[in-house]
Amino acid sequence: MPRRRPPPTASSDDLLSALGQLTAQALERVELQRARVELAKALQREFLPAALPSAPGLRPAARYAPARHGLDIGGDWYDGFVLPDGALGFSIGDVQGHDVEAAALMGQVRIVLHALATVTPDPGEVLSQANDLLLSMDRGLFATCCLLRYDPSSAELAVARAGHVPAVRASRDGTAEIADDAGGLPLGILPGEPYPVSRRRLSGTGAVVLVTDGVVEGPTFSLEEGLERVREAARNGAGGDPGELATEVIRIAELTGHADDAAVLVLRHG
Repeated sequence: MPRRRPPPTASSDDLLSALGQLTAQALERVELQRARVELAKALQREFLPAALPSAPGLRPAARYAPARHGLDIGGDWYDGFVLPDGALGFSIGDVQGHDVEAAALMGQVRIVLHALATVTPDPGEVLSQANDLLLSMDRGLFATCCLLRYDPSSAELAVARAGHVPAVRASRDGTAEIADDAGGLPLGILPGEPYPVSRRRLSGTGAVVLVTDGVVEGPTFSLEEGLERVREAARNGAGGDPGELATEVIRIAELTGHADDAAVLVLRHG
């Protein structure tokens, strides 16, 4: 004769009720995380360009890697645009912080640099104006960035840096170096900060590689070690497809132990 189950007791009812509440809370957390991911994807679609402009003798490529915790987007960006005189403008940078506020300010800084570069041909002056504008916003955040202007008629690349990671230059012959371009403080630190401009003619076949600190710095190894890894990747891939080189460089971010987002911009010339 089958044994009959005992009737539910008050303690078993309490247990079932608690399990139900825990399940509901878990589902709520899943929905919240899903909403956060969708927000991150929307921000990324809005703030990062769908395509980068190219010119005879210059092919750009870029990659973005989301953060490995929290929102899938932070303050890192890259950008490219055609200027009124036919030159090309490029920027890469990182706004302090890793949240929606940092992502929103990143979008504003990117737009400001784009707008100022259309009326001011000197990258250093553009950064000076952007610095003063960021200070006037009184957001309490700063941004590192690198602004570049490429003139197809002369193959000249003008570079201005605001506290940003130095670029890596590589040639098809297998040589690569970490650029010693001068720079100023990050945007949003000190009013009236000057930003010197380095000018270089891009001759032969090679690549200029720019990254944010999420690619090259973290608990696993130092900035110098990270830049050395970028230099080695650029040395091996300078003569090939810029997209493949950008993909190889962004993979370095997985080794740093850094939890932040990361961006790579490659300008392949020749």
